Amino acid sequence: MEKAGAAYKVHIETFGCQMNEYDTELVRSLLKAKGFAFTEDRECADVVLMNTCAIREHAHNKVYGHLADLKALKRQRKLVIGVLGCMAQNLKEELTETVPIVDVLAGPDSYRRLPDLLTGAIAAQEKGDVQRGIAVDLSEYETYQDIMPEQATGITAWIAVMRGCDNFCTFCVVPYTRGRERSRAPQGIIREVEHLAAQGYKQITLLGQNVNSYRFEDWDFARLITAVADVPGIERVRFTSPHPKDFPPALLDAVAGHPRICKHIHLPLQVGNDRILRLMGRTYSRKEYLDLVEDIRRRRDDIALTTDIICGFCTETEEEFLDTYLTVQEVGYHAAFIFKYSERKNTIAARKYQDDVSERIKSNRVTRLVELQKAISLRKNRSMIGQTVRVLVEGDAKKSSDQWMGRTDTNITAVWEKRDAGTHPGDFTPIKISHVSATTVFGDELPAR
Repeated sequence: MEKAGAAYKVHIETFGCQMNEYDTELVRSLLKAKGFAFTEDRECADVVLMNTCAIREHAHNKVYGHLADLKALKRQRKLVIGVLGCMAQNLKEELTETVPIVDVLAGPDSYRRLPDLLTGAIAAQEKGDVQRGIAVDLSEYETYQDIMPEQATGITAWIAVMRGCDNFCTFCVVPYTRGRERSRAPQGIIREVEHLAAQGYKQITLLGQNVNSYRFEDWDFARLITAVADVPGIERVRFTSPHPKDFPPALLDAVAGHPRICKHIHLPLQVGNDRILRLMGRTYSRKEYLDLVEDIRRRRDDIALTTDIICGFCTETEEEFLDTYLTVQEVGYHAAFIFKYSERKNTIAARKYQDDVSERIKSNRVTRLVELQKAISLRKNRSMIGQTVRVLVEGDAKKSSDQWMGRTDTNITAVWEKRDAGTHPGDFTPIKISHVSATTVFGDELPAR
């Protein structure tokens, strides 16, 4: 796609989860094949695309803030603006009615149509016309199996192994924005892993809205993750996000036993009270969840557990919140992502329940849980002082280019001084831990054995 001999430049901004990051790479690949170019500077762009998330209120509000900023830019010059992803799917009426500057809407199953939608919007704008392109149909089959994502050279990469979700948790909009579950053929996934390994990637994270429910013919997730971990050149394999209902013994054995599958499981709890779990449609009880935790730790007590928690779901009482608080104490997570409940349009909860817990109470509960988790995380990290851990070097630390940053097998962030000139991103190096915070371990690099 060219203007006066030069390719039209696209600037993409991504909001939300790792699946959105992966989808942005798919979009880049699809647009590059049709002659579009890319720029990191939106002031130089002919097209600005926002790949959006509808799960969290913060990401939702951030997108609207960016759209407001683009109004002035669009008044100054010709500019095509597109909204992609979950917000485009779930809020199409709202976006078309209240944000007239949006030229293109494309849902997560419609990215193959995006080059034509943009071409039409650009051509209309050149003529002084307005043409809004909308593609928000959900698909029962689309997995983008034949598209190799456009990924920059790096150390870690994400691969979507399935799309959609069949769980219909009452608070969650994913089944309405990404459709029903469908899994990619394993052969295509393995080819993508091999391609990344050849580029020098060392770590792969397998993605899905409910990743451990992966099924394709006689392949289940345990077989898939083992096959990925067996690809030469790949040193670590992670996965997210799973559901507690889909952890058969074969998958637990793979995590516990395979040397290249990381000893870390993200195990979303959401709440620790049975009544609220039923209102959420989570399909497990507090006891069943704790039994799974015990099963994991019986196999290996060094598997790190992290979780997601929602505070202030509809009708949650103080006593019910305390069940969650006590569950966090009992499990002893390494880390937790803790959120206030925010009602999302078109979910079952929005249709059936009243969002009747005040913002003040929600915030108070989040604060209490965050303080509890900080104390647990600090205690766990302090127990590592004096230990030597193997760390994958990812790059410069956030606060200083004189320090390296990497992660342990259990997904704990490590930071250390750059003293060995032979260390580079992508290397594995031993770090002896000297001091810690609740989120990070610090130490000294030891000579490689």
